[in-house]
Amino acid sequence: MPTDIVYLFKALADENRIRILNLLKNGKLCVCDIEAVLGIKQSNTSRHLNKLKMAGIIVSEKKSQWVYYRLNDTIFLKFPFLSMIISDEIEKIGICKDDLALLEKFKASGRFCD
Repeated sequence: MPTDIVYLFKALADENRIRILNLLKNGKLCVCDIEAVLGIKQSNTSRHLNKLKMAGIIVSEKKSQWVYYRLNDTIFLKFPFLSMIISDEIEKIGICKDDLALLEKFKASGRFCD
């Protein structure tokens, strides 16, 4: 499905989806990992992931019973401003900094799906 710029901007217009992109900028994560860091229910996490996927910003890959999500490199080539947002602007948001710290804490504790 070709990416519609309207879907792209709508997908970016939610704090939880911005937080998800912030987490995914460092690599793929399972939905349960994202849910744990954001502190939201699995159904809500999946809804946000679906909107990002429908906009073409992320892609998924199923491994066994887990579904892993990562940023879609193709969309970042098509819309370079996305890279600027992900790499420069998101890190200025306080909760996004907190999310990355929590992600590292969870990874260090071995609580993640990897």
